[in-house]
Amino acid sequence: MTRFISSLFAALLSVLPLSAALAQTGSPDEVVWVQIEAQPSLSQATARAQAYAAALEDVNGFSIGGGWYGIAVGPYRRADAEQVLRAYIRDRLVPRDSFIQLSSAFRQQFWPVGANVLELGVADAPVETEITTTPIQQTELLAPTEAAPTETVAAQEPAPQPVTEAAPVIQPADETRAQAQRSERDLSADARKELQIALQWAGYYDAAIDGAFGRGTRSSMAAWQEANNFEPTGILTTMQRAVLLGQYNAVLDGLGLQVVRNEEAGIEMVMPTAEVGFARFEAPFAHYDSTGPIGARLLLISQAGDQNTLFGLYDIMQTLEIVPVDGPRSRKNNSFELIGQNAQIISETQVSLQDGHVKGFTLVWPAGDEDRRTRVMAALRDSFTRLPAVLDPAAGSNVEQAIDLVSGLQVRQPKLSRSGFFIDGAGTVLTTAEVAESCSRLTLDGDTEAEVLTQDAGNGMAILKPSSPLAPLAVAAFNLTPPRLQSEISVAGYSYEGVLSAATLTFGTLADIRGLQGEENLNRLSLRAQPGDAGGPVFDASGNVMGMLITPPAGGQQLPEDVSFALDGASIAAIAGQAGVQLTAADRTGTAAPRDLRLAAQGMTVLVSCWE
Repeated sequence: MTRFISSLFAALLSVLPLSAALAQTGSPDEVVWVQIEAQPSLSQATARAQAYAAALEDVNGFSIGGGWYGIAVGPYRRADAEQVLRAYIRDRLVPRDSFIQLSSAFRQQFWPVGANVLELGVADAPVETEITTTPIQQTELLAPTEAAPTETVAAQEPAPQPVTEAAPVIQPADETRAQAQRSERDLSADARKELQIALQWAGYYDAAIDGAFGRGTRSSMAAWQEANNFEPTGILTTMQRAVLLGQYNAVLDGLGLQVVRNEEAGIEMVMPTAEVGFARFEAPFAHYDSTGPIGARLLLISQAGDQNTLFGLYDIMQTLEIVPVDGPRSRKNNSFELIGQNAQIISETQVSLQDGHVKGFTLVWPAGDEDRRTRVMAALRDSFTRLPAVLDPAAGSNVEQAIDLVSGLQVRQPKLSRSGFFIDGAGTVLTTAEVAESCSRLTLDGDTEAEVLTQDAGNGMAILKPSSPLAPLAVAAFNLTPPRLQSEISVAGYSYEGVLSAATLTFGTLADIRGLQGEENLNRLSLRAQPGDAGGPVFDASGNVMGMLITPPAGGQQLPEDVSFALDGASIAAIAGQAGVQLTAADRTGTAAPRDLRLAAQGMTVLVSCWE
């Protein structure tokens, strides 16, 4: 009996196609089928195809491997196929577990006899209003014998007859109740738990996964049986268990899950080999890049180290583009887990420290495909095996390097970065309004979260409040009286948007105390500023802040490179006062020494980044 169970289960797993949820992906014009039934013998399948053909259009039958034969209608364009599927299930013409299938799942055609529609074009979908409401009746089929070939058996199947009330097709059981109970008793504890997991995944079971078939498990089995057109006995037969597990595992079809052993990294685990393939080593990672249509990626992580190494890797991983900001993080003394998700991807990282080796993996999967991702992740996690070796730290040292790459992985980059500066002792920051627009997150110097306290688009400025109070090295002291024309001024800013680790000073002169059109809140500067400098403080010769560099006004004019503009101190003070921020008045006189000016500029100027 055990051998029979294993054989049947293996056969069903080999032929059950992708689930309906999975098959719903794809272009509306993709050519697909509606698979409605599968039979374990050619004679039964031929008889059922003949019965369906009496009531439905475009009925075809194909071998689907493992000794099974599928019956499908089509082919249709996907949009038409989905319409047909809904209509046929609604009118109870086909089983409720019928689903969209791809041509690649089918092999030789057996119905209609001599046909080969896989080489033909696309049939028009039946008009929904013309779909017949004659249900397919399940009748007892004769087993094939030498005296009764397939054609004879098929001829004995009566044509379906109309009935007053359509009823779902109840599929005959492969075992009696007593036989099902006996075969169930032969299941191991893990096999019983696996059935509960499959029932839970299908949405019929929400209790503990304990392998005990109590009232809750029996009720969920009966509900699943009823939904799949089996007699709801609450005891699954051998075939029904195989069908349930086949549905559960169908989501993994086509991924090529196989054990892969990477000797250099010292890791062995199951991988979706149809979707990822080894690309390169770049310590501490072994890169398995996408090779299939899903767009998945996998990293093996392997390096010698201690807890400091583990904690350092935890911090570095969170700066990478493959680990989006949103998602839970958990770090323990000898392990960590990271989950990051955005609109495009979801990645999950699991790493642990054992015997001086830091090892783990990261799976990157497209967002919106959680059924497959969670199942693949479980397979990776359960199969992960540590081998004695560890990746050579020099592995991949000859590959091309870049400042925005870490071991071949892109460091997460902000949408926009500009400059800002501290205007009070609590770490409140003044910056350009440009950097505060359309951001899901704002940071100061890359890691401190901030929120907009007030924003004035007309003056091109925004005031940011850090998520926790900061202790600035320097705070702006404002001189509200503009200096003399043609006097020396300077601007502090992150000219190259964070490429350099500290703010730089750019020198120039005050060209006018008004804008080009006479704006009294602007000062025109003769200074070659970079886009990243916008939001930075503008200093007079004494080192007092006289204003904030703003983004050049829009208007389509191409100004000379040495023309820049600053919002004056009086406008800044007025807006800050309305927001409840008190500015510090300047008291410096004379000319500031270059060293003192540089230290003050770098102490008060911060990099403000806008993240999507």
